[in-house]
Amino acid sequence: MFTTRLHQTTTQIRRALFATAVALAFVGPAHADGLRPIDAKSIDLGEVSGVAYYTVERDGFHVVTTLAEGKSGTPIRVVSVLSPGQRVVLSTPAQPAGIEISRESDRVLVHRSNPVSN
Repeated sequence: MFTTRLHQTTTQIRRALFATAVALAFVGPAHADGLRPIDAKSIDLGEVSGVAYYTVERDGFHVVTTLAEGKSGTPIRVVSVLSPGQRVVLSTPAQPAGIEISRESDRVLVHRSNPVSN
């Protein structure tokens, strides 16, 4: 019974994440857009997509990114704490460029990054 309920909950979370990602995909591609606290921005990395938003906390801006591969992929959440001048780049091996989320003063910007290399 517990396993069935856990599976149902996981399925509901995946469906909600996918529906949110699809709805936000119509907002348009990410380009140096200013993001406001709690406003979600669609992230598209080809096969992997999701949303990102941030909150203002004492220790910095907490950028929360949730990504999944397609409808059935297990969603993952990444939380990055950004101070002014810092950035985080999200990428996949299949995409030459990624998405950069950066903090400039009191603004958070989301845009395509240059090709990522190790």
